[in-house]
Amino acid sequence: MSIVTVQLGQCGNQIGHEVFNAICSDVHGTHGLCSKKENESYHDACKERFFCEEESEVPIARAVLVDMEPKVISQTLSMAARSGYWKYDDRSRFCQKQGSGNNWANGYSVHGPRHKEVIMNLVQKEAEKCDRLGGFFTIMSMAGGTGSGLGAFVTQCLRDAFPTSFILNHVIWPYGTGEVIVQNYNSVLTLSHLYQSSDALLVHENDVIHKICAQLMNIKQISFRDVNQVIAHQLGSVFQPTYTAEGGLHYSRNPLGDLMETLVPHPEFKMLGLRNIPQMPENSLAYSTFSWPGLIKHLRQMLIANAKMEEGIDWQVQPPSRLLPPLQPFPNRPLHFNTSIANLVILRGKDTHSVDLGSFRDPSLYTSWLNPRDAFNAWKTPRAFNKYEKSASLVSNSQFLLKPLDNVVGKAWNMFASKAYIHQYTKFGIEEEDFLDSFTALEQVISSYTILC
Repeated sequence: MSIVTVQLGQCGNQIGHEVFNAICSDVHGTHGLCSKKENESYHDACKERFFCEEESEVPIARAVLVDMEPKVISQTLSMAARSGYWKYDDRSRFCQKQGSGNNWANGYSVHGPRHKEVIMNLVQKEAEKCDRLGGFFTIMSMAGGTGSGLGAFVTQCLRDAFPTSFILNHVIWPYGTGEVIVQNYNSVLTLSHLYQSSDALLVHENDVIHKICAQLMNIKQISFRDVNQVIAHQLGSVFQPTYTAEGGLHYSRNPLGDLMETLVPHPEFKMLGLRNIPQMPENSLAYSTFSWPGLIKHLRQMLIANAKMEEGIDWQVQPPSRLLPPLQPFPNRPLHFNTSIANLVILRGKDTHSVDLGSFRDPSLYTSWLNPRDAFNAWKTPRAFNKYEKSASLVSNSQFLLKPLDNVVGKAWNMFASKAYIHQYTKFGIEEEDFLDSFTALEQVISSYTILC
């Protein structure tokens, strides 16, 4: 099954380009470290998923590019074409001359309705090129105006036009000390609207990725491209083909459907986080060796201590004791323990069949209302990913985002209480009532994740 990627705004288009780049360099690399037959079926599954090859020497990305300014899209198109490995379809883009001015309301209430027909026609054409459509993967930022406002509008349109297709929104969480003064308003409005129409939100925090660039990748002068390449590598580690069943003979046909089935058992809980290890500069790889038990031990501790990278993990955090009296309905979980609803571990590289994942099946990691057998899944492939002989990714539906979410809502509420900048939204038709609805929706999400036990 094929995935149609919808790249929205400057951030969405730049990350989308890096994702297709990462996928292509993985497929073209000579580092598969597996049999020729295995490599060929991996190639075929990847191409069907992300590319179409109609009358073209190079694969064409199954993507629609949308921005309200032309500059980033034209740069993106030409960089992809110059790579020689893949390209975008020139006809699958839509841009205007004037942006959304970092205003969610402008993107959602003005640009969205005005350009709905053209954008949705492009999406429809892209969907019709798929033999079997697996769903939509949208990439967007929460802080600006086009990615967030237009992105939320387009997601609603996708839900209306394709009611039975899966929609996964990849959302970039802004820097805590962002440059956009109204980024918390934009974030609250974006998240509350996406929660209504999306099947799941896969979140990357800019601050976390920035730290990975500095501390793990040893990059001195970190650019947006560096940050986007780390994000793209992590996304590729999830979306490249895997076997979803133990001893499976065929690569998963429906990655978005499999992801939702595995990780989103209830519509109240849609926030997914992603961790990937190891991550290091390419020139260090030759001097590094990794064992599966070591990688799994680190990944599990990253999960329970809510560490976003393998450096600086708090090894003191442990799951709450299961020896508590059964009559106590809310065990006194340590505040810094990260309770999970569901987890998916993805292993790539040699000897994945022999890896012991029993530590992820520990019932004390999970909420009590799900059977641990249903709460944990593992996908594997002997095919190595992007130069790493062994790599492990964890996609988790857990309390990982509670603190950042509470922060953003709190800051936005403080601004709202003093009526700061509200007039910039009301002039485009977003009233105070809309803000209040968004606050209420997100307070409910925070409450639901807080009381997990």
